[in-house]
Amino acid sequence: MSKQIIALVGLSGAGKSSVGRLLAERLGWPLLDTDALIAEAAGRGVPQIFAEDGEARFRDLEAAALRAALGRAPAIVATGGGIVLRAENRALLRERAFCVWLDAPVAALVARLRAHDEQRPLLEGDMAARLAALRAARAALYAEAADARIDTEARSAEEVAERVLLAGGITVVSDLS
Repeated sequence: MSKQIIALVGLSGAGKSSVGRLLAERLGWPLLDTDALIAEAAGRGVPQIFAEDGEARFRDLEAAALRAALGRAPAIVATGGGIVLRAENRALLRERAFCVWLDAPVAALVARLRAHDEQRPLLEGDMAARLAALRAARAALYAEAADARIDTEARSAEEVAERVLLAGGITVVSDLS
């Protein structure tokens, strides 16, 4: 793999954060989470930004966070689910990163998200219906940005991380001394 950045894209609950942590550990690279970068820069959480400033402002902050993250190699970049909505973000992901779309059926995403009590502004109400609508709207955008797609439904985070490394042709050499 010639690129020194692995970027993970996909819907909420696909495993971007969990897999990103494992990849960062295995490779010894920093994990850069775009939502965390946004919260740090704004001095408040993503739900608060959505509530106070709206989605358009959040997307501006998200694009800036992605540009910053993709400027720091080597790195693992875990993105927010809507990162692919802007054409310039998709182009940056293709240009600067080995981009992997982590995907799973809506039922699997809902089960994972219900296991974590985290506020997600775009999933309020009927979570399954919202995720299905987001999937329909974003699937082609994820496919456009991604170099590889990995189904995470029946796989552990460890298995998915291994598949990401295989897809990127990355061999992790451990210290056997």
